[in-house]
Amino acid sequence: MDSYWLSAFFFPQGFMTAVKQTFSRNYAIAVDTLTMACEITRFVVRGVTADVVPKDGVLVYGLFMEAARFDRDAMALSESMPGHLFDEAPCMHLKPIIAADYAPVDTYSCPLYKTSLRAGTLSTTGHSTNFVIALDVPRPKGTDSDHWVQRGTAMLCMLDK
Repeated sequence: MDSYWLSAFFFPQGFMTAVKQTFSRNYAIAVDTLTMACEITRFVVRGVTADVVPKDGVLVYGLFMEAARFDRDAMALSESMPGHLFDEAPCMHLKPIIAADYAPVDTYSCPLYKTSLRAGTLSTTGHSTNFVIALDVPRPKGTDSDHWVQRGTAMLCMLDK
């Protein structure tokens, strides 16, 4: 149980709910008071070792950033490299946290979609068939969220090719 290929799940929202439920049971916290925080790591899945596996939450991989990249040196969003629309995102630590205590600063609320279509319908479960979650990704000082919105920055579970 080192890390999970999030893109492999047909319904990743269900997986994230299970992560929140496990946390909820371990700490006797109501699951509906939790939200999912995101900490991006410097490493890719090949860098996952026993010493980096989190106590709470999960490490996920297999996501792609569109219209931006994650600079592992600055640990923040960065402009795409010339000629590269997509960039493989590093492993991310998704961890449940009490929503009332969660106030990220200097982040971009980056939408995560299953496909690049960026459109979906509500399924019978009340969830979108394409939108998964918005992950708070650190942004560099001096930029605001509008900068990344105008570029159409998002994360994807899969590429079209």
